This record gives sequence, structure tokens and C-alpha cells, in this order.
Amino acid sequence: MKYVVVTGGVMSGLGKGITAASIGRILINRGYHVTSVKIDPYLNIDAGLMNPAQHGEVFVLKDGGESDLDLGNYERFLDIELTSDHNLTTGKIYQSVITKERHGDYLGATVQIIPHITDEIKDRIKKAAETWTDKEGNHAEICIVEVGGTVGDIESMPFLEAVRQMHWEYGNGDFALVHVTLLPADTMGDLKTKPTQHSVKALRELGLEADIIVGRSSYPISPSTKRKIASFCDVDTNSVISARTAPDTYLVPLELEKDGMADVLLKLLRLEPGEADNSWYSVVSREYTSRVSVGIITKYGVEDVYISIKEALKHAGRKLSTEVDVHWLDAEQYTEDDLRDLDGILIPGGFGNRGVEGMINAIRFARENNKPLFGICLGFQLCVIEFMRNVVGYKDATSEEMGEGTHAIALLPEQEGVEDLGGTMRLGDFKVSIAEGSRLAELYGATEVTERHRHRYEVNPAYIDEIEAKGMKFVGRNGRRMEALELDNHPYFVATQFHPEFRSRPTRTSAPFVGFVAACRDSQRKE
Repeated sequence: MKYVVVTGGVMSGLGKGITAASIGRILINRGYHVTSVKIDPYLNIDAGLMNPAQHGEVFVLKDGGESDLDLGNYERFLDIELTSDHNLTTGKIYQSVITKERHGDYLGATVQIIPHITDEIKDRIKKAAETWTDKEGNHAEICIVEVGGTVGDIESMPFLEAVRQMHWEYGNGDFALVHVTLLPADTMGDLKTKPTQHSVKALRELGLEADIIVGRSSYPISPSTKRKIASFCDVDTNSVISARTAPDTYLVPLELEKDGMADVLLKLLRLEPGEADNSWYSVVSREYTSRVSVGIITKYGVEDVYISIKEALKHAGRKLSTEVDVHWLDAEQYTEDDLRDLDGILIPGGFGNRGVEGMINAIRFARENNKPLFGICLGFQLCVIEFMRNVVGYKDATSEEMGEGTHAIALLPEQEGVEDLGGTMRLGDFKVSIAEGSRLAELYGATEVTERHRHRYEVNPAYIDEIEAKGMKFVGRNGRRMEALELDNHPYFVATQFHPEFRSRPTRTSAPFVGFVAACRDSQRKE
């Protein structure tokens, strides 16, 4: 097993996750099997209970793991599936070590950061790397490890020490350290190297030497600036890689390739260069021939909360050569004029009461005005509530989550009495049976699919027959649970309890998203 560790300095939000994912894509394009691990140095066990408006999207993995959004980037860029083992947090590490200590596994030893915490970190990285297989059963040859936070953060110290030990254990040829750092521009447009120098100095103080330095900047790094960085940071000039801001994140691997990342990395890892497969680039750079506008009715107002939805719309748009112009509309502030100007409306997931009535009003507008609509998770549940209120006739229809009224949406039976909120929802992959002859069956080209879930509530079984008698069809089911709905005689009125965005890839687009974007485009043309 070979390891590529990605660290970052100066500031957070530099794009370490995209860099790590891009390195993985470059290696896959050269024929190697790659997996990834993300280290998050927070004390939470996972991201499940973290406020998405502060931390970003909670990405759900196939085994139900609730993880950092960077794992979504890994899955999309590498076209692989990961598990909760591939997201390490300080909380997971310390919980495991303390459990072992209580069990007596350390035979009376004084439990310390070194070696017990660092050994646990290394063991978990190795396990995630060595046990992973792709859908064809191939084991990974290379593992990309991203260390969250920045060098110098006290929270990251045990993880960086574990990385230092791994570097010593594996040695040259099986280990490479990529350090991502900021190159800010002054008023004259010159890139400044001091932040990079200080960042590399902090790395050295921890006993780590960067093999490759990726400079994040607004402009390409000039040869003279590369020489300066190389001189101060003791790396070869060719190992200073320019990573200027790209118009599309999927083009970052290509930008890194152009600046020599593949050649440098393959040499460091003592790998054969091989013939590059550029088919992935041809997909992500496909030109658009049309454009549609989609309004996402949000509860949180932060794009990173819905990053997988945004990317799934992009994937579907690429497949259809249709650029999707996303409008973020606050559920409590938009107007009907805002909706009228759109080609389609998307109602995403979320929790709590805030913004719900605005979402319901948007659903009603779409239903009554033949505007393409796609609802996901909470969006699915609110489609049911809107229909119950305005078509079936239960004016007080609501969700058990929202309070008193006719509960069109009820708590899942297995959620009754659940007190611990972390990791207890209906999470991960579940099979969904799709009704023959439905729009979704046509889009999927199948009557049984697997999709990812994250919810505690369901359509109340007591009202299903009454709802269907009025024209709303539940075309996706998992046993007694309703999973997807459609309305006939509408350009596109589809909603899913599951989250199809989590399985969408540039090269394997999500069927419901393709259907939605196509309906937006076709509806626009009819006008």
C-alpha cells in the first residue's frame, strides 16, 4: 500500500479536499486503484449532529455513516463508494482508546497520546486503506489521506504525529506528503510567498517535510516564484504545483496535470507512468448548448449545505448539454414573481419548522402552474402535506415533527422512544421498488434501485389510500414505506424520500435529476 497525505497551511477552506480528490482522479486515470480517508480533528463522533449552516453538508455514506462533505467530493471525483471507516474524527479515536482502556486491553499501561492515540490513528488509516474494495472487487493500491484543519492547530497534532510516524515506517517510494498553501496576490498582482514559507516551517517543526507544494492562487505561479518557493522550502522546482482557481472544480485535476503533478507524484511513489485515460475529462468539459434556471428553496441560506444537490444538477446538466443556473431562494423571503421566472423548483431536505410554510407554498405554486418540481426528503414529505391540505381537504395537515394537526407525516415506528440522536436515523443504502410504467421507472430503466436515506419520518400509512385516490401516486416503495411520488398530467412533479444526489457522479448521473433538468429544458422550449 502506498499513501499520499494531504495537509494544509495558512488558513482553512483552501481546497485541500478538492486537491486530494483531484490527486486521486489523476492516479485513477493512470490505471491505479485508489481509495481515500478524511481526518476531521473535531471531537464529534461524526458530522451527523453538526449544524450544516456552520459546517456544511452532512454527506451520507452507503453504510449510513454521516460524514464530512469532502467524502462526497472523493466519491464524485473517484467514482467510488466509501464507508464510515474512511472518515476519522478525534471523537472516534478517543472513544475507541477509552473503550479499550476500560476493557483492559492495554494490560495496565498508562494510556497516553503517544503511542496509544497515534497507534489507533495509524491502525484505522491502514484498516480503511487495506480492506476497501471497489465494485469489481479490486483492492486499493494507493490511499489518499487528507488531514483536516491547518498545520499548527492544536487539534491536529496527534494526527500529524501519526503521519510523521507513517512517513518513517513506509519511507520513500511508498509515502508522499502534499502540502496545500495560500499564495495571496498583492495590489500589483504579484504572488506573495511568505505565508507558504511560514506554513512549511510549521510543518518542519512537527518533523514533516513536504514532497510537493500546491500553491493556491488567483493566478498561475510564475517560474521565478516557483524557484523562490523551492529554494526556501527545500523541494524541487518541479514539485511546486500551481493550483489557480478553476471555473469548475472538476477541471482541477486537469489543471494539476498540466503543471506536472502526475509526473512528480508517480516518480515519488515509484510508479510506472502508464498511458493516461482522459475520458473523464471529456465528460466534465462537455459544452453546453442550452441553459435553464432552477430555484432551490432553502432553509439555511448556505450553498455548502446543499453541495451534493448542486453537483447532481451539474452532472445532469452536463449529460444533457444544459447549463443549470441555480438561484438560492430563502424559504421565508421569496416572492411568487421569483418563482414565475424560474424553469424549475427544487425543495431540498432539512429539519425543523423554519421555512416550511414557504416551501409548501412553492410546492403549491409548482403544482398549480405546471412548473417542474423535484422534492427531496423533507421536500417529499412537504409535497404530501401540500396535497393533503389543498387537494384531499385536510387543511391542518402537517408533520408530527412540526406539531399539532392531522399528521400526514408520522414518526417512523422504530424511532419511538429514541433518545440518542446521533447515528439513529434511517441511514444509508436501502432498496426501493419502482412501479412499472412510472416516470421514475422509465428514467432509471429499472424497477428496483438502491438509494441513500437520512430521515426519521414517513408518510402516515393511515392516509395513503386517500391520497392516491385523489391522484398522487406513490411509485417508489420499500415494504410499507413510501419512497417516491409522482403526479400525472404535470411536466415533472416528482419527489423522493431518499437522497439521489449522494450517488450522483459526473460519469453516472442520477436518474431523477436528469428527468428534472430535462423537464425544465422542455418546459422552457414550450413557452
